[in-house]
Amino acid sequence: MVKVSSSTTSSSSSSSPDEESDLQNLLEESDSQIDQFRISDEAAEQRPTFDVESLRSRLRRSFKLNLTKKQSIFIFLPIVIILIYLSTDFSNYFSVKVPNSVFRSNTLTGRVHESDLQALYLLRKQESDLFSIWNHTVSNLSTIDDVKSAVFRQISLNRQIQNALLSPHKTGNVDIGGSSDGYFAGGSCRKVDQKLNGRKTIQWKPRPDKFLFAICLSGQMSNHLICLEKHMFFAALLKRVLVIPSHRFDYHYSRIIDIDRINTCLGRTVVVSFEEFWKKDKNRKKHHHVHINRFICYFSKPEPCYVDKEHITKLKALGITVGGKLDTPWEEDIARPSNKTAEEVEANFRSDDDVIAIGDVFYANVEREWVMQPGGPVAHKCRTLIEPNRLILLTAQRFIQTFLGKNYIALHFRRHGFLKFCNAKNPSCFFPIPQAASCITRLIEKVEAPVLYLSTDAAESETGLLQSLLILNGKTVPLVKRPARDSAEKWDALLYRHGLEGDSQVEAMLDKTICALSSVFIGASGSTFTEDILRLRKDWGTASECDEYLCANEQPNFIADHE
Repeated sequence: MVKVSSSTTSSSSSSSPDEESDLQNLLEESDSQIDQFRISDEAAEQRPTFDVESLRSRLRRSFKLNLTKKQSIFIFLPIVIILIYLSTDFSNYFSVKVPNSVFRSNTLTGRVHESDLQALYLLRKQESDLFSIWNHTVSNLSTIDDVKSAVFRQISLNRQIQNALLSPHKTGNVDIGGSSDGYFAGGSCRKVDQKLNGRKTIQWKPRPDKFLFAICLSGQMSNHLICLEKHMFFAALLKRVLVIPSHRFDYHYSRIIDIDRINTCLGRTVVVSFEEFWKKDKNRKKHHHVHINRFICYFSKPEPCYVDKEHITKLKALGITVGGKLDTPWEEDIARPSNKTAEEVEANFRSDDDVIAIGDVFYANVEREWVMQPGGPVAHKCRTLIEPNRLILLTAQRFIQTFLGKNYIALHFRRHGFLKFCNAKNPSCFFPIPQAASCITRLIEKVEAPVLYLSTDAAESETGLLQSLLILNGKTVPLVKRPARDSAEKWDALLYRHGLEGDSQVEAMLDKTICALSSVFIGASGSTFTEDILRLRKDWGTASECDEYLCANEQPNFIADHE
């Protein structure tokens, strides 16, 4: 049976002459100019005091500062809190039980030698951080959040020092514990309160014989999903059933989202697949084709609707005919979209025709705050209307349980084709790998996440370099990517059982889902893939106060010239 001590024992009472000699050699090896000193048992029981008035007087004389008492309190209070924390023995207040074996003091072994060197390094880092906090506080009165963040970092660092000093003496799974874990679980990042009770919504109650044909042509799948969500808002405003495009004209939406679930969320039929629409359209029964009575373009420039001859040919191949010319109700340029109201949309797109088409609305800027709120602008009983289908969601959860665990950071590291795209912007959003690694490491330290999930199109040469630079406290932080298919692994069994294996759009949505469920997310500025992940995190309630774009508020430390 292991006996547990009810109170801590002073380390000075069990020191031997040999141990003091070893400790002197240890400090000489660390190349520091630290003077050796001895502390008597009586001095060890004393507690340091901090006299604000005395320090204020000394500072006034040294720096010629004329501080009022109130100003002094604002400046020195954070420092007092930190000094009290560092100088007080909390073992009398918190019952932390530590095995007697921790305090066995034989000669310094190699493990003690290594842990003391590490602790010495961490103490110096803490000293440097405290000076930084002091200088920042004196020169610029910090906000409460800044002070809390600074104090948290010191608590975290102090905990590392304790673990380093105790590591040679640990047996089994013994840990020092600590009361702070309960207050800072998951690091200093909290979930964002989305305040769903204040949502502004519109009821979507379509007329059963009036349809809106969604046209989404710009960009990749993420653009099309954002476009589809805006089409839902238009359909609600115009009281129409939304027709999801065929996979022969657009993406295969039914493989990545659950269309029937959208109807369940609203308690009525508001969306239909193209195949369902084909079966019920009364014109098809007469003329053996589907007829779009009116084709309305939201944008007139650079070309109406993005619809060219190729897309018209695809529509005709589906058995769709378009009546009249492409109609544009206003002058609207994709490069400079103007703010539009719901009333303007209703007035300009209202029609008595049975079937109308509107496209492309990806760049449309209609009631932005309304559309971007958590859950979207339409009233429903689900968290969000457009989300991964059940098979993809379950596969993502199984992957997380297998490889990541509850606390992980997700990174969308967009690289392919991004260099030219970002350098055309001011400031650029394409960062050198070492600078990106530095930004990521700072966030990892704050979140205290043991692993990082990587969603990327980067080459192995780039991800390999990134992995080699992600080092925290002397340890490499693993980068995890989805592995290639392996029959021995069962986390992705649902996908290949249902014929979804190898579908690039399914894999992209799987990546989005894993990122959306992470503790903290780092996105790529300017990427709609990132924006769709942020939408899911906002709607699912997984958004964190620490979510950010890679190297936010920084500029690349090197930018190539233009061609």
